[in-house]
Amino acid sequence: MNPRTRNLFIYLFIGLIITAVFFSVSTETGAPEAITFTELVSRVRNGDVNTIEVVGNQLNITGRNGERAVTNKSPEATAQEQLLQFGINQAEIDAITWEFAQPSNLPSLGFNLLTILLPFLLIGGLIFFMLRQTQGANNQAMAFGKSRARMFDSSHPNVTFDDVAGANEAKEDLVEVVDFLKEPEKFVQLGARIPKGVLLIGSPGTGKTLLAKAVAGEAAVPFFSISGSEFVEMFVGVGASRVRDLFDQAKRSSPCILFIDEIDAVGRQRGAGLGGSHDEREQTLNQILVEMDGFDTDTNIIVLAATNRPDILDPALMRPGRFDRRVILDRPDVKGREEILKVHVRGKPLASDVDLKVMARATPGFVGADLENMVNEAAILAARKNKKAINSGDFHEAIERVLMGPERRSRVITAEERRLTAYHEAGHALAGYLLPNSDPVNKVTIIPRGMSGGSTLFLPDEDLSYISRSRMKSQLVIALAGRVAEEIVFDEVTTGASSDLERVTKIARSMVTRFGMSEKLGPMIFGQKEEMIFLGREISEQRDYSEAVAEEIDAEVRQLVNAAYEEARRLLTEHRAKLDILAARLLEVETLEGEEFAALLDGVPSAVSNPSDPPQGKNNSADHNRPASSDEESGSQPLGPAHSPA
Repeated sequence: MNPRTRNLFIYLFIGLIITAVFFSVSTETGAPEAITFTELVSRVRNGDVNTIEVVGNQLNITGRNGERAVTNKSPEATAQEQLLQFGINQAEIDAITWEFAQPSNLPSLGFNLLTILLPFLLIGGLIFFMLRQTQGANNQAMAFGKSRARMFDSSHPNVTFDDVAGANEAKEDLVEVVDFLKEPEKFVQLGARIPKGVLLIGSPGTGKTLLAKAVAGEAAVPFFSISGSEFVEMFVGVGASRVRDLFDQAKRSSPCILFIDEIDAVGRQRGAGLGGSHDEREQTLNQILVEMDGFDTDTNIIVLAATNRPDILDPALMRPGRFDRRVILDRPDVKGREEILKVHVRGKPLASDVDLKVMARATPGFVGADLENMVNEAAILAARKNKKAINSGDFHEAIERVLMGPERRSRVITAEERRLTAYHEAGHALAGYLLPNSDPVNKVTIIPRGMSGGSTLFLPDEDLSYISRSRMKSQLVIALAGRVAEEIVFDEVTTGASSDLERVTKIARSMVTRFGMSEKLGPMIFGQKEEMIFLGREISEQRDYSEAVAEEIDAEVRQLVNAAYEEARRLLTEHRAKLDILAARLLEVETLEGEEFAALLDGVPSAVSNPSDPPQGKNNSADHNRPASSDEESGSQPLGPAHSPA
């Protein structure tokens, strides 16, 4: 029974109750008047009786004016004989219309029965309705073990492989799966075995579910879709029962494709966790293992599964024969991002100045979901400004909104804080401009955005998979240059560099302990990260080194940070004139684009000292009572993952 039919029965039940109550009330209010036989004799003498209906011993009386009454006669005589006994003459009796009917107790019996059973029917119906509601989405009694998989008809696909961009290798692997189902003969004649399962692995937003939808749209076979969390509920054995029911449905529709989204919800490694080695989730996993590659293997069912945590899946689930093929969906490169943008701008009016290649270069590290969100934000910004088309400015604004949040121009800041922010961001930008291993500066702004008081954006020339030691050292210098600029100009430091210091510490410690970039400690990794399966996150790090080595690690980290700090001080001191010019320009226009920034600094001579330096001292310092985690923090914000290697 579907929800619509169930609601129809409920409404009919309520209608019947209302009708029964209405008729019972109307019957009681319209009941005839009960009189004695003596009163009937008096009415006959007065000529007030028009019709008398004789039903057994009951007389139903209708008066001249239509009034109704009822009385009973003696069973030993007829009504006419009894009237004659009371002195009514025959002429008066003949003037009355007499009707005779067979007595029947069925209407009164039915009404009385309904009156007795109605409370029980109401209580029973209420209990039945409450029991049905407690079963959630299950519509049949005790149908907890039924699968909730949704079956899709591929005759009218909503998503096809044309809608998937930036993942050509993954599409090729899945196209082969679809070909296996459409034309199995060309594979069978070469002795190829149809794959049992395909595991889609990738970071969130890379398009795993979208690829599964595309397979559903392309395959001319039934497609079942279910989430891993839909197997397990509060009742013991429900998960395994649903797995059996799901595969039974799939076998009846084979050849077919079965898609399990977020399979790590039930596929985590067995024998770990607080619940011991015997729980509901492990029973469900055991049933999946048996169904995928047990004794009954003569089925043409391909299982698609998606996860972003392949490291926590059970080894038995990952072996060949169950998931024979693993499709990796990595973050798209610049060409892939351009193809994804072409998909998402379909049907949207674009201005002539929009270059998707430039947009792809400006979004390193973005996955498909990020790009879709960015395009949607650009469309919203254009609509807010009553534009007829989306221009390049809307896209750049959308990128910054996705990275750092919306602008906060209404935020009230003092002139001294504004000046400090300008020098802070000028320090970041100037260090990036001077260092050879840095990405080009794309934008510098002192407009508060998101949680930062200002930002410096760097645009990498190309996507990098590996980061060198010299490049990471340059990142340390750039991150510390904002704090160094505050110290040089104001002879004071503020809490505005707290996020920069956090990032610097993380990069330096990773260089020493994770990447083997310490000359003193050598190419070694220190500390083994422990990961608890039932929590799914790294909660501790095992120290596999001595206290003496720990001191050396701390010393190396401190040496890297101090060296970067001194390098930043040297650069900004030698190029103080450029720092002042850049800060003054930021105070004037608030935002500098990359080309204007480079043109402003080109041709400005370097100087060891500048006689026009502002006076040093506390009078030039900003308000230092701000909390370290306040919204007034400012720091460089890189575009993409090339600046976050740790």
